[in-house]
Amino acid sequence: MRTYSLFATIGLAALLLSCGEKALPGKQLVVKNTMDTERAFETVSVSIASLVMTDAVGTPVITDTETQSEVVSQLVDSDGDGNVDELLFQPEMSANSEKTFDITFTDKAIQNDSTPVCYSRFVPERTDDYAWENDRVAFRTYGPTAQKMVEDGVQGGTLSSGMDAWLKRVDYPIIDKWYYKELETEGSYHTDDGEGLDNYHVGISRGIGGIAKKVDTTYHISRNFVSWKTLSTGPIRTSFILTYADWDAAGSTISEEKKISLDYGSNLSKFEVRLKGTDTISAGITLHDNIGEIGVDESKGWISFWEPHHGTELGTGIVVPNNTMVGHEQYVTDRKDESNLFAHIQVDNNTAVYYAGFAWTKSNQFPTKAAWESYLSSFAERLANPLTVTVK
Repeated sequence: MRTYSLFATIGLAALLLSCGEKALPGKQLVVKNTMDTERAFETVSVSIASLVMTDAVGTPVITDTETQSEVVSQLVDSDGDGNVDELLFQPEMSANSEKTFDITFTDKAIQNDSTPVCYSRFVPERTDDYAWENDRVAFRTYGPTAQKMVEDGVQGGTLSSGMDAWLKRVDYPIIDKWYYKELETEGSYHTDDGEGLDNYHVGISRGIGGIAKKVDTTYHISRNFVSWKTLSTGPIRTSFILTYADWDAAGSTISEEKKISLDYGSNLSKFEVRLKGTDTISAGITLHDNIGEIGVDESKGWISFWEPHHGTELGTGIVVPNNTMVGHEQYVTDRKDESNLFAHIQVDNNTAVYYAGFAWTKSNQFPTKAAWESYLSSFAERLANPLTVTVK
């Protein structure tokens, strides 16, 4: 069944002309896989501008040419200007294969998910978190009210620009359910009632993917985000922008804006960080009590930490694409929450890009350190050899 996000038709009317009720002839998309492995749960993006036709209308519909089965797709506004920019879908590809998809346009009513599987939102009812999730993992981070509460000595605040993990073990959305459970019932999201729980500690650490700037022997960090903007939710991707107040790194002023996205089927969120004031930045994962096993492969661009976690095990990791990982450091200190494993990243055109996420053994995704690190290696290889798409 075709499913689209709430944002699917924003600005599309300005791009496509009106017509009748039936789908019109369109174009073809040719997707190519150059790797010796099957591919799935990888998002292909097609520019909307490349699809515009003089007799086209409404919503693009993608169909597998061979099987004539409709493929789930999503329209997204990738830059927040109110206009749709990309059409996303996730083809299943055999090794070393090429596959053709028909694309037509229809003005039939769009089916919107009440809570899309790739979901994110600002959470004012719990101070001012921003939370996001897909079918495999969930995260949150913290806003200015939570920071001010700490600064004013008010109980319940959080001072951190680290990224928190919510350890879900179901494939359906839990963010709204867990906040309701915590705030409106006698239950708590700190208790696992079958869906998972929040028992991952962040503090002032980098959590899973927070950034820092090292000057001499000291890592400097930002505080909580100061503003947010949701870009998309849907069956394939949720994305949003977090802006931070300028922060000081030993006399250098750094500006920071994060565009974060999470795709269906992925354990890793993508971070596109706009920066001024530095030509390198470090993305980190917390080492908690320094009990666990470090994994690093600089040639492929990833770091990993596998740790015991309340009777289970947890793997965290960062993947840095495009050979922009320029080193790493296992930074260990006696200061609470300041021990982190860092990937050092080159800032190109004021932007640093990396992916960060986790795997919890109780979710039955990756049972061992070896399985988790194999996933990180495969993820890095696929980034280096993306599926290509040609519009015909």
